[in-house]
Amino acid sequence: MILRTLRRCNTLPLLLITLLMLLLTGCSKRDQKRILVWHSMRPVEAELLRAELARFGTRHPGWTFGELYYQNETARTNYIISALGGSGPELFWGANDNVGPLVEMGVIQPLETLLEPAFLDSFLFEPIKANTWLNGHLWQIADRVGNHLCLVYNKKMIASPPQTISELIRVGKALTRDFNSDGKPDQYALVWNYTEPFFAVPFIGGYGGWIIDDSTRQPTLNTEAVTRACQLIYDLGHKYRIIPEECDYEIANALFKDGYAAMIINGSWSWGTYLENGINLGIARIPRIDETGLWPMPAVSPLGYSLNINTTGEKRRIALELLHHLTSAEVQLKFTALSIALPSRAAAFNSPEVQNNPLALASLEQMKVGRLMSPVTEMRWIWDAMRPSYQAIFSGRVSAVQAAQQMQALALKLIKENRE
Repeated sequence: MILRTLRRCNTLPLLLITLLMLLLTGCSKRDQKRILVWHSMRPVEAELLRAELARFGTRHPGWTFGELYYQNETARTNYIISALGGSGPELFWGANDNVGPLVEMGVIQPLETLLEPAFLDSFLFEPIKANTWLNGHLWQIADRVGNHLCLVYNKKMIASPPQTISELIRVGKALTRDFNSDGKPDQYALVWNYTEPFFAVPFIGGYGGWIIDDSTRQPTLNTEAVTRACQLIYDLGHKYRIIPEECDYEIANALFKDGYAAMIINGSWSWGTYLENGINLGIARIPRIDETGLWPMPAVSPLGYSLNINTTGEKRRIALELLHHLTSAEVQLKFTALSIALPSRAAAFNSPEVQNNPLALASLEQMKVGRLMSPVTEMRWIWDAMRPSYQAIFSGRVSAVQAAQQMQALALKLIKENRE
């Protein structure tokens, strides 16, 4: 398993990079009075994290506290490599779908016996369970919940969001405009990222399907729900022409921020940026599927902290104290004010700062029809299997039926190869 994981992660270059970073950051077991947090927060959130580490540090003279940013996939891979080598940060922050791989590699510690029950009981259990358990153990303490996709709209371009896909198509035809009459739209009704299948999941849920059977950990991709979702995505671009025929995350973001797209499907990590750019922002549920009457169902996940397997003794005591601080209601509400993140502690979640915040409540409304993302490792291979066919839908290289069939076949193949 270790060799397979390392091979899939381009072991040698990443190992060299990780070792170099360890030297540069001093992240080794010899730094007995330094606590490091690895994360994938965007810059403005990282700045708040640094401020909280500094504030916590004033209570612990003689100790130093630092943070290091990595992109999501790189963070997990580098963490596994460094922890297997006996090093790595004391706390690792990210979405709960990291938990499965980290548990299987044995690089994080179970937390249920290290934290007091009253503390654990203070986290949300509804509308989703905030803290992540797997195989009977607690592995991640959340500082926020959600990480889900919503329909985000520019109120200057559309006063109220469409409630159904048929309404989206109707208003979308008026919003999609060709200013220079060259036959190509210059402004679109809706954009989103076509490279990551995470963005297709809400539509699959809207047709009554899902991507994994949580009990068997097997993919559920070759279904009518997936086929219909793929057909809808294709039709929005090629039949109704209200979305671009090609679009990745950066293009979608730029079109929305520059006023060339009235709506975007994006997650809570992006909303703070839109507010910073002065967009009069609205958040709503992705429009309901007419044929099923169901709301699109985004994947929902907590984000939070896990404890390095190599962190022991006094260092572990201080790291756990830091975990308490970073997941406190006070700190969580600072992140809510900054980026509309939904808190994971019940006291913060039910506070006026959240319950009187229209954008937070709109995000919550979408989360209520979402589905908790499974933390198991099979999810990584399912995402990998979905990606090529999802991307091919937009170009018409595969039909909706073929896309569903190919996703399922590749997912089964990857799971089998990695489990053998």
